[in-house]
This record gives sequence, structure tokens and C-alpha cells, in this order.
Amino acid sequence: MSTLRLATSLLFSLFIVASSCAASLGDLSNADATAGLKAAMQKGSSAAVAKLGVKDGFLKNSKVRIPLPPVLKKARPALKMVGKEKQLDDLEVSMNRAAESAVPLAKPLFINAVKSMSVDDAKKILKGGDTAVTEFFRKKTSAKLKVQFLPIVKGVTDRSNLSAKYNSAVSQAASFGITKKSKTVEEHVTEKALDGLFLMIAEEEKKIRKDPVGSGSKIISTVFGALK
Repeated sequence: MSTLRLATSLLFSLFIVASSCAASLGDLSNADATAGLKAAMQKGSSAAVAKLGVKDGFLKNSKVRIPLPPVLKKARPALKMVGKEKQLDDLEVSMNRAAESAVPLAKPLFINAVKSMSVDDAKKILKGGDTAVTEFFRKKTSAKLKVQFLPIVKGVTDRSNLSAKYNSAVSQAASFGITKKSKTVEEHVTEKALDGLFLMIAEEEKKIRKDPVGSGSKIISTVFGALK
């Protein structure tokens, strides 16, 4: 066999092998596609909860660290002048600690959301954008998470006297003419904790979509690899 014919034969063989190995989303069964998506959802949400639901999970993460409410941020310069800056710093630390305590509650709700997902849901998510999984979780769990987070956050704020410190700081801000209506500390922490949680889930989702093989899961690799 000539060199040219041998090279052509090898190229043709490689093409056949590559074609047989590369599966499109349409080649996958509904069961496999759904299983891969569920595995990815569980992996991403669990990773996000694990990162945030520990000491410094919020506090030391600049992407999700919970800031002081706007009314207190605006009053910081004035409060600093009267020696109250440390009180504000302590307040911010306590708010982030409260969020870190609440986040682990999200895990069972995410698991239930994954279990309730229909085949149609799975198809829409797989064909959706880079954060379609995150938006599904947000839609399915936000209201329930808020209800569950609030009492946990309140328990932490009560134990640490955070509510009293917060109300005191707000009252002092009002004395400087900054009287804009503010949310309660529990509402502020809960809202920001949920924002941070969904942000981290979105990051995990993007990571899986970008490098499904790196997930270490065969089914995730197969399903999300088929999307490329």
C-alpha cells in the first residue's frame, strides 16, 4: 500500500472512531440526560453550600461578604467621628456569621428540588444558558429558603445581641439626619445570604459546563460534554 493510501486509510479510521465517540444531546436517552443533570445539580449546590456554610465562608469571600445596610454605610463617616466605627465592624462580622449559620439549611431543599425536576424541566435547563440550573433552583427554593433562613438568622442575632447593636447604630445614624427606612437586620442578612448562595451555585454551574470532564463524574461528563 502506498504512503498516500495508508495515510488516507488512517485518517478515515480516525474519523469513524471520533464520530462514534462524539455524542450529541439528541443521542442521549431522556433518562441519561436527566441523570447527568441531576448529578451536576447536586454536585454544584453541595459545593456552594460547603463553601459558604462554614466559618468565614461569607466573611472572607469578597464576592459574597454581606455589607452593612445602605443606611449604615452612608452614616459610617459620621459614626467614625464619634468613635463608633468598631461597633459597625463588629456588626458586619456578626451579620456574616449569621449567614454562615443559616446556609446549611439550603441543602435538603436543593435535594428536594432536584428530585422534583421533570424531564421537560431537564430539557429546558440543558438547553438553557450558563446559569439555567441556578435559575431553576432560585425559582423552586427562594421562597422556602427565606422562610427557613429568617428564624435561624434571628436566633444568631438574638444570641449575639446583633439586633440591639443594629438598632442602636441605626438610631445613631438617624441622629445625623440619615433617617431613610431600613430593613431589619434579619431581613438584610437573609436577602444577602440568598444572593450570595445563588451566586456561588452559578459559579459552580459555569465551572461544570466549561469543563464537564473535570467534574470527575462520567455521567456529568457525558451529558454536558454533549452540549459542546
